[in-house]
Amino acid sequence: MSPVAQQRVRRAERAQRQRRAIARPFAAIAWALALAVALVLLLPYLLAPLYRVVDPVSTLMLWRWLNGARVERQFVAIDRMAPSLPGTVIASEDGRFCWHRGIDWRELRHRMEEVDDFSEARGVSTITQQTAKNLFLWPGRSLMRKALELPLSLWINIVLPKRRVLEIYLNIAEWGPSGQFGAEAASRYAFNKSVRALNPGEAALLAAVLPNPHRRSAKQPGPAVRRLAALYEQRAVKQAALASCVRPRTG
Repeated sequence: MSPVAQQRVRRAERAQRQRRAIARPFAAIAWALALAVALVLLLPYLLAPLYRVVDPVSTLMLWRWLNGARVERQFVAIDRMAPSLPGTVIASEDGRFCWHRGIDWRELRHRMEEVDDFSEARGVSTITQQTAKNLFLWPGRSLMRKALELPLSLWINIVLPKRRVLEIYLNIAEWGPSGQFGAEAASRYAFNKSVRALNPGEAALLAAVLPNPHRRSAKQPGPAVRRLAALYEQRAVKQAALASCVRPRTG
């Protein structure tokens, strides 16, 4: 090989080493970002089984704490709640809670047949899905959040008993206009009593405001909230079997 050719080869090798040296930090950053994203996505799957015994908080509660906003919450075991509340919430929010596996595919299919548009069918949300959203995701509607929510709901249904899923949901749901989270804070705010002392009518009022506690009030219920509460109270009595999976075991 001639000296000129050798010089060209050396230049090419030097340029290639320089390119590798420049690319190496970017590759390391890309790998670090990919690892961070993977850990964030996997963390909910690692945490969910722990919630069999650990009482969790919601992402919205954490966000309010970080921003110095008020958060009122006292975790109460489902056995210490008024017996009418769990059944009324199931009757109002997710009638097939005891039978589906985290996602009510039948209801979702029916809704999609009605609206013929998946974006309009996103409102079909089971108690398990709402629990997944409250524990690990963010409020609002988006396809990205729904895509993360669906597999999480299936996983939560596998690793947590139905009774525990409902217990967590009743303790992390936003239930008041100024930082009231969970049924105990909701009951004290609306009725100035413990959740254990609720009567069926009061439990139905709490169920009626769950979709939007900023616009609906159990403390000062309007006609629409009262109508919904009456409907949910009747449904909970007539369809008591809907809550069969969360009743305490006897014997």
